[in-house]
Amino acid sequence: MSQRTRLDDPTSPARAPLRPDAYRRDATDVADSLAVVPAMGLTRVDAERRATEWGANELAQPARRPQWLRLLDQFRSWLIGILLAAAVIAGIIGEVKDALVITVVLLINATIGYLQERRAERSLEALRRMLVPTARVRRDGRVRTIPAVALVPGDIVLLGAGDRIPADGRLVVAETVEAAEAALTGESHPVTKSTAPTAADGDESVPVADRTGMLFMNTALTRGRAEMIVTATGMRTEVGAIAEALRTGAEPPSPLQVQMDSLGRRLAAISGVAVAAYACVALLRGDEPADLALRAVALAVAAIPEGLPAVLALTLALGVYRMARRGAIVKRLASVEALGSATVVCSDKTGTLTMNEMTVRALWAAGCDHEVTGEGYDTTGTVLAADGTGVDVRDAVLPFGLCNDARRTPEGVTGDPTEAALIVLAAKAGLDAEPRGHVPRTGEVPFDPAAKYMATFHRDTDGRTVVHAKGAVDVLLDRCTHVLTEHGPALLDTERRREVTDAARRMGGQGLRVLGAATATAGRAHPDEVRGLTLTAVAGIADPPRPEARDAVALAREAGVTVKMITGDHADTATAIARELGITGEVVSGAELARMSDDELADRIEDIGVFARVAPEHKVTIVRALARRGHIVAMTGDGVNDAAALRAAHIGVAMGVTGTDVAKEAADIVLTDDDFSTIVRAVREGRSIYDNIVTFVRFQLSTNVGAILTLLATVLAGMPAPMSAIQLLWVNIIMDGPPAMALAVDPPGDNVMRRPPRPSGERILNARRLAAVIRSGAVMAAGTLVVFAGARHLTDTATAATMAFTTFVLFQLCNALAARSEDGPVLGRHQLHNRTLWICLAAVLTLQVVAVQAPVAQGVFDTVALSPAQWAICLATAFTVLLTEHVWRAAHARRAAPALTP
Repeated sequence: MSQRTRLDDPTSPARAPLRPDAYRRDATDVADSLAVVPAMGLTRVDAERRATEWGANELAQPARRPQWLRLLDQFRSWLIGILLAAAVIAGIIGEVKDALVITVVLLINATIGYLQERRAERSLEALRRMLVPTARVRRDGRVRTIPAVALVPGDIVLLGAGDRIPADGRLVVAETVEAAEAALTGESHPVTKSTAPTAADGDESVPVADRTGMLFMNTALTRGRAEMIVTATGMRTEVGAIAEALRTGAEPPSPLQVQMDSLGRRLAAISGVAVAAYACVALLRGDEPADLALRAVALAVAAIPEGLPAVLALTLALGVYRMARRGAIVKRLASVEALGSATVVCSDKTGTLTMNEMTVRALWAAGCDHEVTGEGYDTTGTVLAADGTGVDVRDAVLPFGLCNDARRTPEGVTGDPTEAALIVLAAKAGLDAEPRGHVPRTGEVPFDPAAKYMATFHRDTDGRTVVHAKGAVDVLLDRCTHVLTEHGPALLDTERRREVTDAARRMGGQGLRVLGAATATAGRAHPDEVRGLTLTAVAGIADPPRPEARDAVALAREAGVTVKMITGDHADTATAIARELGITGEVVSGAELARMSDDELADRIEDIGVFARVAPEHKVTIVRALARRGHIVAMTGDGVNDAAALRAAHIGVAMGVTGTDVAKEAADIVLTDDDFSTIVRAVREGRSIYDNIVTFVRFQLSTNVGAILTLLATVLAGMPAPMSAIQLLWVNIIMDGPPAMALAVDPPGDNVMRRPPRPSGERILNARRLAAVIRSGAVMAAGTLVVFAGARHLTDTATAATMAFTTFVLFQLCNALAARSEDGPVLGRHQLHNRTLWICLAAVLTLQVVAVQAPVAQGVFDTVALSPAQWAICLATAFTVLLTEHVWRAAHARRAAPALTP
């Protein structure tokens, strides 16, 4: 069925563009298939019918999940489940305050997660805000201004320089048209547009960036006048495809979320096994059911680290605060740690690794190559000869300054980016801030994509008409008879022509956009007079790398993090920038990428360093291929074209200054300074946070293991419980809390950025750390039982229980010091780096003294006062956990050391 027939069928589906192949078809053919005459436009009746059939030109609302289900989703994890059990248990044993504390923590965590769930909706809302509010269209033969949402396929839209495109459309009129499409395609240069169809090989699709006969929603015209036939509206546009990916794309869980969920399952299993083992032994021994239930509750409480979510939240929150001070705003807490585990950073080029400000970087004039210093639109800089000395090239670059429509203002440079670069070059060469003010323009030949040059005519001080031109070097050479040398104009013979073309070829090989400049004295301001020119200069233009990005790429490599460039720009330009930044690997184009299967891409992706000329969907494919290889992927970007990939990556990083609202909403982290090096600093912060998480998890679980072993050992030995349920809660929530929180602020280790990223599947509690937890727990259990058993023979049971309780608490103080490192001496210089920890340990010791010695507290905690000698016994026993860990590490270091050879 033809497209025109389908348009006339009111029952047809409206999910695909009417003319998905419009870019490869003649504009007249597209107009015929859409049943419209460009000179007249649609009729009112036809427009209304199409609006009913195709809907409004707006993005679809996301499918909304009920709010109460979103809230319940936040409780679907093992760790949250066992903490809910802890709250119930605390309520059962009468500790209402503890139950309330745990419940409040869980509700806070759920609220934060619930708010983060709305990020996809905000991404779509940001896309809607970018839609053009009105559009100029031709209907019933008259030009009208209508709301952009009322556009329908077949509408004829009229556009001028500076207008934002309201829908996707096929050009039917294009007078010197250029469009800025960086936000959609990543193309750093404005794209020259024409009415000619785009050639394609067979049925193979042409990338969006190469569809020169099309204009796309939310891009902008930077030059010329255009008329287009609307071929796609709303969700059927290229921007709509991105919105659909945001609406339906799943966000991968962070490594920390995966690990904490795994830890929760393991803790639930440990708790269940411990309670079941105790119940079996107690039943076989004939304990009373009431006593058995009470002790089982105490054992369950001992197995659950109630303070873990609070400490985890504090650690991540502190990381968020520190990163915000360094220019990175974190929107999702888990992203702080996830960035520390990143193995690959996929970075957009334009505006992220580069400045997104075109700059003349090389100049050929008077037969010599020159270097142009300075970056971006800042006029600070100069033109240097090969020996590093300044040269006078004002006459050579004058045509660049006069044949130019860009403007310098106090706020910067406005106009076409390429022309902005040329007017900045003129300023660096020493020309007046506004040279056109002294040499008025009397006529011009506008830039034409077919002619590939622009010319302007000026009246000089002697009353003569002077023509200045700029454009493609080969085109200008055909119009030149002379070339400017250091001795003045010289005849453009074969040798000098080759010299000019060699200079242009050298610049092009460096990924620069090459333009020539020429001038002549003409008789009158007419296009026919743009001949007999003198070529004055050749300029090489590029969007330069950010100076700090080079060092950041090197730092990332040292830390074992690979940087890959993903850009919509051409391969030559991308390769040149990658070479400057130190990004290595193969260069693959979007067309090559489209031909690869998922398996082939996954096999090759490790060796690819640059992806050029890619479409937005390619970026998502790249991110997923890296994830399939086991990588933790961070994706940076600033445009609409980056939004879907930012969401698909483990960590999406958007640019805060140049980034679009869509990119910021889709990302997990927003850089306030657009500095790529901030990402590397954030990686360091993330690694430090993970180290701290491991430290306090080891510390807290050692306490839990020690409590479990203590209670199990006493029941097996037929002894009374050395600690009550309230004492165990005191240890878990109050005594563990401050030291664990202090461990969360440990400063980064010296080697944090000199080691490779941890494997994506590494568990927080790997075999080595689990062994350390069990070892410390066993020492604490053994020490507590020895003190309890010995004190029972020498004193009464109440005093023995108080000494066991105190010993176990003091064990936690010493264990906090032992847990701060996994290697090296236990009591090294690093123990002095965390003053907060020592303050917390002193506070905990003071609280324990109050709990034991104060009469009011004794009634709450079932304690009795201890003598100084008894306190000394408890303290000496607690130090055994430090001694044991020190001896173990020393022995392990000796076994690991290589044998010495004579």
